[in-house]
Amino acid sequence: MMLHYIGTGCRGSSSNDFMLFLANEEFSKFGRRHFLLGVVLFLSFGLLGTNGCQPSEQLNSEKIKVWGSRGIDPGHFQTPRAIAFGPDKNLYIVDKLGQIQVFDKAGKYLRGWRMPATEFGKPCGLSFSNDGLLMVADTHYFRILFYELDGRLVDRRTIGGKNGKGPGEFGFVTDVVQDAQGNYYVAEYGDFDRIQKFSPEGAYLFEWGGHGEGEYEFMRPQSLALDELGRLWVADACNHRIQIFDVTGSSAKLVQSIGRAGPEPGELKYPYSIWLNSDQTFYVCEFGNHRLQRMDRDGKSLGVFGSAGKSPGQFHQPWSFVIDDEQVVHMLDTYNHRVQSFPQLLVQIKNEK
Repeated sequence: MMLHYIGTGCRGSSSNDFMLFLANEEFSKFGRRHFLLGVVLFLSFGLLGTNGCQPSEQLNSEKIKVWGSRGIDPGHFQTPRAIAFGPDKNLYIVDKLGQIQVFDKAGKYLRGWRMPATEFGKPCGLSFSNDGLLMVADTHYFRILFYELDGRLVDRRTIGGKNGKGPGEFGFVTDVVQDAQGNYYVAEYGDFDRIQKFSPEGAYLFEWGGHGEGEYEFMRPQSLALDELGRLWVADACNHRIQIFDVTGSSAKLVQSIGRAGPEPGELKYPYSIWLNSDQTFYVCEFGNHRLQRMDRDGKSLGVFGSAGKSPGQFHQPWSFVIDDEQVVHMLDTYNHRVQSFPQLLVQIKNEK
């Protein structure tokens, strides 16, 4: 196994890898013959180069900025789960410690604060209201909280706070968005798996959904987005699809469903976050495929970026991402406890095998 890793050159092998192999206590088990074979393989593949063998994320690693690391101090993360790009052009990130941290686009820590309660769980959704407040899906407290950009809680704007299946009550809330008319849409999972619509004043209007795999049903609606026609896009994570609804009337009407389960381009595996572009394309972050995928509005894949791993351009179960005003993607590499920033152009069509 170790000889194969050293010899192929396809997984970032180097002279350092070879020296680590020599120092390994298992080396003695291979004997002289296997050692000489290892030298030949190393020289053949390592010195002659690996053109055509490195994955695209390694070839483009110089364009990727990796920042943040695991920890509890300011500027560090413990499983970052949601990110939003603010009206002040800064990045807002919440992690599994229940801390909201603010960074500039270069990854410099600016300020932060903690959620008012975290004993029962941590938030998993961030977005901004039309008037520039940070909206936090306070998942395990069944509510949407609103914050000024400096961390001051605007308590009067809170939506929900009671667990239940009645109008205005919630299960585990995942995300919230606000449309051009000021209405709010809140997604939740658990016993209910539904979406509720509220007026600009926070009054309940209507709901739809239910736990299941059929049309109008959800299995963890994880992320929401609104397009230029006011249609609501729902990342139906555990159904490996995106459902699109016309929500401009008195009830939701299903317009389109995109995606099927799988690892290939055009397929999805636990879509956790979506971002709509003005060029009629969209991006989807796939928790299960450890990647970012670009699609047209009909669901045709236009490019993929990422794979499982710890190197730049590789991810471990990413939860969310944003695209800033300079067309730079900032993607939460959730279980590597960091952020990766890279230009949109790196999301390219997979090479044919």
